[in-house]
Amino acid sequence: MKCEELCSILPRRLTEMIEAFPLDPECLQEIRIRVKRPLLAVCDHQEYQSKECVSRAQIGEILAYLSNYSLYAYEEEIRQGFLSLPGGHRVGISGRAVLEGGQVKTITEVSSLNIRFAHEVKGCADELLLDLREEGRLLNTLIASAPGQGKTTLLRDCIRQISDGYGGCPGLTVGVVDERSEIAGSFRGVPGNDMGMRTDVLDACPKAEGMMMLIRSMAPRVVAVDEIGSPEDMKALICAMNCGCVIFATVHGSSMEELQGKPVLKEMMDLGLFERYVFLDGSKQPGRISQIFNQKRERLHRNLKQPR
Repeated sequence: MKCEELCSILPRRLTEMIEAFPLDPECLQEIRIRVKRPLLAVCDHQEYQSKECVSRAQIGEILAYLSNYSLYAYEEEIRQGFLSLPGGHRVGISGRAVLEGGQVKTITEVSSLNIRFAHEVKGCADELLLDLREEGRLLNTLIASAPGQGKTTLLRDCIRQISDGYGGCPGLTVGVVDERSEIAGSFRGVPGNDMGMRTDVLDACPKAEGMMMLIRSMAPRVVAVDEIGSPEDMKALICAMNCGCVIFATVHGSSMEELQGKPVLKEMMDLGLFERYVFLDGSKQPGRISQIFNQKRERLHRNLKQPR
């Protein structure tokens, strides 16, 4: 995010706090803002802390700007816990949940904000995609890592290249169910990230329902989703595969053992739903791969050139 964009989101005093840090605003990963707590900024995986605390009035000023001074108009987004920004960035919201009929209606008395900045890393999937084809066929792939290690960044570049075509392979129609608006970073329905010329995005829709909707309406060759794990997700994935779609998905997990310890994922593995399991190495470099396994959970020993 450019410095002038940052200034337009934050009150002047908070902007000054960030400008006092020895960092490049365009490399910011996130800014955490909490009432009566110091402002925290993360850049290149290093945390910076302000000497001054944030006030509730400053959080209110940020929310007023982001909602065009009408929080009611953004009630649906707030109910989901975040507000979207142009460019694929988003602001997570925490406070007092208001329930109606046992469901969250909205969030009031906001006490914490987490501004997360989207960073595209085009080309980070270049070498990986060579391992995701077999006899000319794209393989069902699950990308796994701990939170914040770049699995969504890697998935995004896979989608872009599959959609546009890569390495002599023609482009394919891709359907993306972006439940948390993190893959495409859509703002008012338009992706903020480059998702490729043949990609259709269903934003802010539950994964299981969204996969079925996309298959019926857009007839994708490839379906991509983020952070699977529920029984409903598994049923929808099986249905999509039975319809002839190739699946690209992500999940939280740093090893095969960890994935097998999760009942739903273990069942997916036992059914052989995925033909490639890709694990990231947890470095600061988005998309850096540590291991790739095949459908039989055998490790592939290929020397991948890592993204620079």
